[in-house]
Amino acid sequence: MARTGVNRRVAIFAWVSPNDVMDEAAIGLGISHAALGAYLEDAIEGFTALGAVTKFGTGQSNPTYKLEAESGTYVLRSKPSGKLLPSAHAVDREFRVMQALAGTDVPVPQMLHLAGDDVSPSGRAFFVMRFMGGKIYWDPALPEVDQPTRTAMYDAMNAALAALHDVDVGAVGLADYGKPGNYFARQLDRWGKQYLASVDTPDPLMTGIMDWLAAKMPEDDGQIALVHGDWRLDNIMFRADTPQIEGVLDWELSTLGHPMADLAYQCMQWRLPNQGDMRGLAGIDRAALGIPSEADYVASYARRRGLADVQDWPFYLVFAFFRLVSILAGVAARAAAGNASNPEMARKYGAAVPALAAMATAVMQDGA
Repeated sequence: MARTGVNRRVAIFAWVSPNDVMDEAAIGLGISHAALGAYLEDAIEGFTALGAVTKFGTGQSNPTYKLEAESGTYVLRSKPSGKLLPSAHAVDREFRVMQALAGTDVPVPQMLHLAGDDVSPSGRAFFVMRFMGGKIYWDPALPEVDQPTRTAMYDAMNAALAALHDVDVGAVGLADYGKPGNYFARQLDRWGKQYLASVDTPDPLMTGIMDWLAAKMPEDDGQIALVHGDWRLDNIMFRADTPQIEGVLDWELSTLGHPMADLAYQCMQWRLPNQGDMRGLAGIDRAALGIPSEADYVASYARRRGLADVQDWPFYLVFAFFRLVSILAGVAARAAAGNASNPEMARKYGAAVPALAAMATAVMQDGA
């Protein structure tokens, strides 16, 4: 049965008891409760007696479920059903990178099992990790906490991002996690193709943005780091009682690339309005709230990584907007095809595409 209405952004989920059948309509995995439980008991050491399964309503790309069992609480993250875009929904990459980061200064959940497409009982790859009991915040203004806590949380995000980009990818077994060459050139090609595959008629602003990015492409400066790809507040779980980070989530878009891509992607939030379903930090008194300015946040990151300054910042920001628009266009396409994890939110995100493209165009014109 469906249970909704507690908090639309946090607690929308479908619930299936151990006595119900988990069919494709009810839970999205396409396998029975008994079959899933038997598989997990065989695949994960110590896993016993699968109980209730809840589908989290947040997240648009890969359906994610809370598993309650006699042996503890777990999270299962799966590829969605339906026809998928090439290279999208790479839960195997998420599993690999979080497993590799265990023991580093980047906090991640404990990985337990990866079921590839060839062995998954649902026919779609998924992984299982330990459940974390921290808290995810959706409004970057952080109205739930006091000023000192806000300041500490933003500083923790900044420190974690710098730590991620300082990871020795060879030492953690990720030297082959991305392709050589100019990261931004590769990403422009990838997301341009993804965008064009997701829409019937391209937005003229988006084609203009792609042309501008191609013309303004910086020379490859040789910086290579592990990049998260979707670094923002609501992909970070904080401890329930302190501003410390318990775990960084949603690594589907991670790869080896340029660290400025992550920094600019998060800094988009300073330019988005603090309203609607994609809340940002524009139009609010950040200083009074204890939230750093965009310039101060960038400076703190540069200091942590020993960088003298950040060149080509407008390019990085425009690229971040372009990439987000491409992602949201794909989300909207899945909603139209009936394959979105949360169709209502998917349609709203799709409707935001023109406004985001306009913001990118404004950065192109203003140069900042």
